[in-house]
Amino acid sequence: MEPFEDENPFDTEPERVNSDESSAFKVNLSEPSSPPLQALRLPSSPQANSSRPAFPSSGSHRQPQAYKSDFCCTRDQWLHSGEDVEILITDAQKTSLNSTTPYITYVIKSGNAYAQHRYSEFESLRSNLVRLYPTLIIPPIPSKQTIGDYAVKQAKAKEDAAMIARRKRMLQTFLNRIARHPIISNEHVFHRFLDGEVSWTEVLHSPPISQLPTNILRAPAHNPTDQASTAAYAALPNPSATHSLRRPDQRFLDSEIFTNKFASHLNGPMEKVTRRSMKRWSDYAHDHAELGAALNGFSLNETGPLSSAIEKTGQAVDATYMSTTTLELEQNWAEPLHEYSQFANIIKKMLVYRHQKHVQYEMTQENLDAKREQLDELEKSEREARRLEEALGRGRVGGLSTSPRRDSDMPEGEAEGSESPEQSEPEPAYLPPHPGPSPLRRRAPGMGFLNALSYTLHGMMDVDPATARRNGITKSRETISQLEDALHLSAQDLKYASSTIQADLDRFQRQKVADIREMAIAMAKTHRDWCKKNLEAWEEAKRDIDLIPDHPNRVQAQTSGDKAAPGPSSNGPTEPSNVGEGI
Repeated sequence: MEPFEDENPFDTEPERVNSDESSAFKVNLSEPSSPPLQALRLPSSPQANSSRPAFPSSGSHRQPQAYKSDFCCTRDQWLHSGEDVEILITDAQKTSLNSTTPYITYVIKSGNAYAQHRYSEFESLRSNLVRLYPTLIIPPIPSKQTIGDYAVKQAKAKEDAAMIARRKRMLQTFLNRIARHPIISNEHVFHRFLDGEVSWTEVLHSPPISQLPTNILRAPAHNPTDQASTAAYAALPNPSATHSLRRPDQRFLDSEIFTNKFASHLNGPMEKVTRRSMKRWSDYAHDHAELGAALNGFSLNETGPLSSAIEKTGQAVDATYMSTTTLELEQNWAEPLHEYSQFANIIKKMLVYRHQKHVQYEMTQENLDAKREQLDELEKSEREARRLEEALGRGRVGGLSTSPRRDSDMPEGEAEGSESPEQSEPEPAYLPPHPGPSPLRRRAPGMGFLNALSYTLHGMMDVDPATARRNGITKSRETISQLEDALHLSAQDLKYASSTIQADLDRFQRQKVADIREMAIAMAKTHRDWCKKNLEAWEEAKRDIDLIPDHPNRVQAQTSGDKAAPGPSSNGPTEPSNVGEGI
């Protein structure tokens, strides 16, 4: 068997252990498998463009990788040009090309190249990337339309403008996340997806996708399309996801627990709060739309400064309504949360794959131990049979050496005499072949015909126990050799899957922290801009409100209040006025 070459894509350490020194019994499955980040390098790149969308964040950009000089195509060269590239979905067009029913295609712009793909082609791209890279976190795509959406909207479900706009944003995020992944960005299948001159149907029916096995558990974790190892991996078992481990890895148990908590928090309190906040902001905007219309209508019934003040107030309310509808809470908050909820499910499936690889290793080890015990029993039986045969052979030779002479060699008196002791000993009996199981043995009800048929077949085949035992020994040795090779491959697969998954989980954790930080900053900036816009409109309305003259009733009330105010000598009795003093 050829030596296994560890192809961990994240492992760029200069000093690596030669794979020839490892075997199924030397692979240390408990050693830390996450490579140090200091060993990764990236060529310098210019600062990010300020016009770049806020999400996904620049912190989720492809991690530092070794310098690349050989490119498979122009799309690969553009993606690894050292610039902060951005893939855009510029339009969504309705077409019926090569189809009897119309559908929506999304126009993809990558540099100076354009491509058009429908949603199902995005879905096939992602599903094949998952099969090509089972140990990496493949970004999600927006969810499909639910049955309820089709039941409510029926034929209009595919023409929903809000749904199409949401898919444009999330599919663009999906493509940019792949373009910024340190490994998947080098995949030629992805490059051909961005190339509008290539037929996607042709890509799906050509290597490497056409070489993918039906069951990726029976394929190398580092290269599932490797055709040379198909026979060796055929001996591996196909365990279920619920099969328990005898010696689980605590690191991945902790990762699974953390992922479950993260998913339950996103799908529980965070989703409820987000949904409630979105509804309240929507109701708030609706109320302001009605209030603004009422104030604008009321201003037509007044004149002068009062009419202008009411109109300005209505305009301020309308400005609040407009700024509330453009908060982009769904784009900057709800959609990223939903995407990370999908990420949690993706990580769960990836951990299940690693769990099955671990179970595969343990089951192969158990099968190998069982076959070795079976071989030991067969070899023990063979030694006992040979010892018995040798004993019988020695007894047969001894009997021949002490056998009586023939009558012609004996004297006449002795020949006619009594028999000698040697003549009374019987010759060795002939041992017939084993006839197989007896049909007269006690059997379960309903098995009589099958047991009788088995007895007949054994009699026809003339089964020899010694031959069957030797054939069993030969087959057991061949099986043990295959299981040893399979165990070696399984151990290497488990080590590679553990190291790669752990490294990608570390990368995803950094991406998640950067994205959530950008989400919170974007939310704060959105509210700040919302308050600034509203403040300007309301300050302008306040200036017009200050120009409204006082109401006449309010002026008379103020005047009468001033006359009724007591003078400085109000403590004593008021003296009578000298109105008629001059008369």
